Amino acid sequence: MASTALKGKKVAILVADGFEEVELTKPRQALDDAGAKTSIVSPKDDTVRSWRHTEWGEDFDVDVPLRDAKAENFDALLLPGGVLNPDKLRMDADAMKFVKSFFDAGKPVAAICHGPWSVIEVGAAKGRKIASWPSLKSDLRNAGAEWIDQEVVRDGNLVSSRNPDDIPAFNREMIKLFSEAKAQRPAA
Repeated sequence: MASTALKGKKVAILVADGFEEVELTKPRQALDDAGAKTSIVSPKDDTVRSWRHTEWGEDFDVDVPLRDAKAENFDALLLPGGVLNPDKLRMDADAMKFVKSFFDAGKPVAAICHGPWSVIEVGAAKGRKIASWPSLKSDLRNAGAEWIDQEVVRDGNLVSSRNPDDIPAFNREMIKLFSEAKAQRPAA
């Protein structure tokens, strides 16, 4: 039986080409199973291509082009990793404006693997404890964060994990965090 912990919650999943496929599909399935409505948001208009470990993976439909996305229409944000995806996103001013608006509004954010690069780019890492792929350790420290080598870390409205092996713990903590968030969307 599916959970209803996130019934009525809208979750944006921000990705560009090169996101690690399993870091989108497994968390998205967990969110959907908990009753959330998930939407892939991307700077691309039609489809976005995943990365599967060492090669290109599947294409996924973009639900909301970034130019049409507004953080106020979502309750939470998921930032999958993969190296290419967050590296592209952090160079996209509109993508970073979208991410920053979640932090500015105090909305919950979940980031895995290289996903915390966006957290760094928008200035939201300082003073936080954050788990990530080990290569981000210096980046996070230089941004004023404490890098934590644990399967999942929650710091305020941010939950983070290191890699695909951490997805079960990441999903549990993400759903818990997202379920605690107050709806902050305007009435439809």
